[in-house]
Amino acid sequence: MAEPTMAGPVALRTSPLSHLQERMRAAAVTGAQGVTLAELPFLTMVNVRVDPASEAADRIGQVLGASLPGGCGDTATSAPHTVMWLGPDEWLVLSRADAGAVATELREALDGDPGSVVDVSANRTTLELSGPSAREVLEKGCPLDLHPRAFGPGRAVSTTVGPVPVLLWQTDDAPTYRLLPRSSFADYLARWLIDAMSEYGHPPFPAEQGV
Repeated sequence: MAEPTMAGPVALRTSPLSHLQERMRAAAVTGAQGVTLAELPFLTMVNVRVDPASEAADRIGQVLGASLPGGCGDTATSAPHTVMWLGPDEWLVLSRADAGAVATELREALDGDPGSVVDVSANRTTLELSGPSAREVLEKGCPLDLHPRAFGPGRAVSTTVGPVPVLLWQTDDAPTYRLLPRSSFADYLARWLIDAMSEYGHPPFPAEQGV
């Protein structure tokens, strides 16, 4: 008779910024100059490379419910997916759906044609920066012109914030931004943002009294 076996401990999935959750909550600023920071961990991210003029690209667009965006900064959204343009033949699919299911559907749409579909969900995490002062916080270390005349909801580009390379996506005009750094750089970026937010939590200097 076979001896019973003991199951080993179940590994718990830990996000890259789980150790900073309390610090990010404590850094939140409310009011007219408010700004908040949070991690949105474990989002599905699938990298797609394909000739945009090919039938495979059309099939992928049909699966996603939106055509692949055609230019720098462009995104396309069809629930539950958002597609970001990364290059002339490269896109990042962000989704609320299961990563394995999304990748499988997109590979089936590729149907053996030249291209690639890779689940890169573990490669990055997502930080969400939101509030009236969010743009001013980013402008301390981002070289882009983030004024609404140049960058607004639905725009997403590769840039740097502080010294960290990120994908920067503006999701609404609150404004709310999502920053996608490599997981290995996430700790540095989160601490940089917390420090950049700190001045907005300080009370204003009292008005100078006349002599």
